[in-house]
Amino acid sequence: MEQSVGKSIERFDSVDKVTGKALFPGDINFYDQVFMSTLFSPSPHAIIKQVEFSDALKMPGVITVLTAEDVPLNEYGLIINDQPVLCGPNSSKVYSDRTRFIGDQIALVVAEDDHIAKKAARMIHIEYQALDILTEPNDALDKNAAIIHPDRESNIMFARKIDFGCINNAFKEADIVIESVYHTPAQEHVFLQPEAGIAYYDEQDRITVITGGQWAHGDQRQIAHALQVPEEKVRVIYAAIGGAFGGKEDISVQISLALAVMRLNEMGIRRPVKTVWSRKESIYGHPKRHPFTIHAKWGAKANGKITAASMDIVADAGAYASSTEAVLSVATSLAIGPYYIPNVYIHARAVYTNNIPNGAFRAFGSPQVTFAAEMQINKLAHALRIDPVELRMRNLIKEGELTSLGTPLPQGISIENVLRTCATKAGWKKMEKGWQLGEMPKGTETVNSSTVKGIGIAAGYKSFGIPPDECWAAVEIFGEENIEKVTVWNAGADLGQGSHSVYKQFASSVLGVSDEIIEVIASDTSSSENSGSASASRITFMTGNAILGAAKIALEKWQMGERSALGEFLYRAPKILSGRGNKIKEHPNFGYGYVAQAVEVEIDRETGASRVLRVISVNDVGRAINPLQVKGQIEGAVIQALGYAKMENFRQENGEPITDSLATYLVPTIMDIPGKLESVIIEEPDPNGPMGARGMGEMPFVPFAPAFNSAVHDAVGVWFDQIPLMPENYIYRKKPE
Repeated sequence: MEQSVGKSIERFDSVDKVTGKALFPGDINFYDQVFMSTLFSPSPHAIIKQVEFSDALKMPGVITVLTAEDVPLNEYGLIINDQPVLCGPNSSKVYSDRTRFIGDQIALVVAEDDHIAKKAARMIHIEYQALDILTEPNDALDKNAAIIHPDRESNIMFARKIDFGCINNAFKEADIVIESVYHTPAQEHVFLQPEAGIAYYDEQDRITVITGGQWAHGDQRQIAHALQVPEEKVRVIYAAIGGAFGGKEDISVQISLALAVMRLNEMGIRRPVKTVWSRKESIYGHPKRHPFTIHAKWGAKANGKITAASMDIVADAGAYASSTEAVLSVATSLAIGPYYIPNVYIHARAVYTNNIPNGAFRAFGSPQVTFAAEMQINKLAHALRIDPVELRMRNLIKEGELTSLGTPLPQGISIENVLRTCATKAGWKKMEKGWQLGEMPKGTETVNSSTVKGIGIAAGYKSFGIPPDECWAAVEIFGEENIEKVTVWNAGADLGQGSHSVYKQFASSVLGVSDEIIEVIASDTSSSENSGSASASRITFMTGNAILGAAKIALEKWQMGERSALGEFLYRAPKILSGRGNKIKEHPNFGYGYVAQAVEVEIDRETGASRVLRVISVNDVGRAINPLQVKGQIEGAVIQALGYAKMENFRQENGEPITDSLATYLVPTIMDIPGKLESVIIEEPDPNGPMGARGMGEMPFVPFAPAFNSAVHDAVGVWFDQIPLMPENYIYRKKPE
């Protein structure tokens, strides 16, 4: 029997992508197509009084200009519909006459070619009334601040509190209390493929949008809602996708393209409409990672037992909700890390501002709080003169212990094994008095007296899935005497991570056939039911379970003589509510991935130059379905996290991006990657995972920043409580005697 799971099979789309045969949305062209250009807001916060486009319409080659009054229901959103499709007067929704960030869309120009469309867009005159611009969450929280969304009572987009144990008494009884304020920045996704798409009416009279995104059925729902048409009259197809990392969860061009096609059709014009955003438009137009300010106060006993943790979190939501509610919920649930702390108080608020909206980004709220939590633990260890690995080992959460939400984590907690493995590989040893670092020259100067080295360690975890979660898949077997062909249907997106190849591996292993005879038909709402979003590290776990279920049904039918044999299966993730006494309390999630990282750095204090010499990343993935792809995910996440910790500094001033190109927003290149990156895969099967697999794509991002900053402290003797840690922070910092 063929056993594909556990093998590093070659991705079936790799040759097409290398040779250029694979078509990304921007590569797709149809006969007689026209082009659409988007006019963005002239101000981060303004009431649009008039959009005058008569001059644009007079340009030869311009077909039409669409504004807010052309949108049937002028609203959309991932969780709440608080964002207008187009901002301007005479809209179908109150308060959508105003812009709230610089990337709000005002008008769409449809023309015979891209050059004409862009030129005409520049000829549109916008009359507007400027409003107060709020870019700092604390300013937006002021009781006298302007309300960015006038239909709300305040600028607080979402708030959550967790109160577990008795925090005040715990601090009074603590032998040591560490209090710090941490700052994490906005981060741009920098996926290779900017937003693009083409829309048309198909042979079944459906508005069809070919684009790149993370949730085809989510796009379909939002398009149908804004256009006020039945969902079955909208079809979404994903072409090849050049990266996302959460940045393509939100609507960008999808509704605009569908609107343009619909309005052209009403004019008697049935022609495809295409658009491709520039890199600058992409940076303006899609959400970023949430900046956090975290006031952390932690207390511990002299023996190293952490007894109290308080986290006051203020997140910048930006102009619209996007996925902020979900991000903040995850952040609060993970705020104290994988530790048992008997007294916890967390107060988190996400605040509307006039910055670019902030939304999903790899690890989804966990990197921000993990940075604060792990820095607190390293500071406690330093103050108590306890090794940082030993302090963690004394406080790691164990099976059955309660989280701050009042319920235990699901079975399969592997953080102790993960941390032990990482520490051992990094040079720590378990001695009679506990864990101690061995031969690493901590903070010692090299031959060049201005250069010092240091090592840091951090641990973390991240939930996977979006409960209550479900995923559909179908498998059909063809052939007479033997299985000659297998087709797998699923709507899940492959963002470049290789998920569609993993689909083949699951089906292959159940059916006992080669993956070479398996065809995957994916990411098309017309051929698949809802499979959910390619986010939250859920695709392998959810789709794997769905495909296994469908393949088993198909195989049973095949063995009973059906030709062809079709199996459909809707996998529903485990419930996350559990009863305790007379109350129903929230279970944290149905699954987690655990990770630990050690980082070695070298810093030149005279120039500020720093190098990451070595990273050890140990990850429990449950079961490595395709080990090579797992390793690729680890390496990609670590390098992306290195950028977050060390150099990526997305800046906005007065609501305008200052770093609006890849010349000003710097990301790691081959010259910045670690000298040595060790990806260590641990396989402790998840009880509910498909063949034991856990979600893992986000987890290696989580602990890098605190490990890096702690390594810097080890080198120069100074704690830095913010990222990115730029070169000027190190210069002339002398290590205390």
